[in-house]
Amino acid sequence: MNLALAMPPVRFSAADELARELLGRISRVVLVAIGLVLVVAGFLIAPLPGPLGVPLTVGGLMLVLRNSFRARKQFVRFQHAHPKLLFPLRRLLRREPEVMPVAWQQVLRMEKLVLPRRWRVAKRWRQSLKRQSFKQRS
Repeated sequence: MNLALAMPPVRFSAADELARELLGRISRVVLVAIGLVLVVAGFLIAPLPGPLGVPLTVGGLMLVLRNSFRARKQFVRFQHAHPKLLFPLRRLLRREPEVMPVAWQQVLRMEKLVLPRRWRVAKRWRQSLKRQSFKQRS
C-alpha cells in the first residue's frame, strides 16, 4: 500500500525574497568580519611559541574567501602574480587539506633560507629515512 501526500507548492512573495536576500547579505558580512578577526588574531598569535597562528589565519581566510567576492578576486590576482608564495596556502584551503606535506615543504624552505648548506639536516633526515624504508621493503 503506497500512500503519497501531495503538498501544495510554496509560493514566496516579493517581500519574502527581499528578506531572504537581505539576510543572506547580512550573514555574509558577519562571516567576513569574523574571518577578518580570525586572520588578525592569527597574525598576532603567530610570533608566540606553537603553531596556533597558522590554523587561525587559514580558518579566517577560508571564511573571508568563501563569503566575499571582492576578496576572492584579489586573492586570485595575487595568486597569479605570486604562485610560489600562495601555493602552500592554497593546498591548506582545499576541502581535504594536505597538512603534513605542506608543513614539511615549509620546513625545507625555511631551512634553505636560514641555514647554510652544511648545517641543513631536514633534507638529510628525509633521505636517510627513505633509504631505511627501501631496505626494509627489499
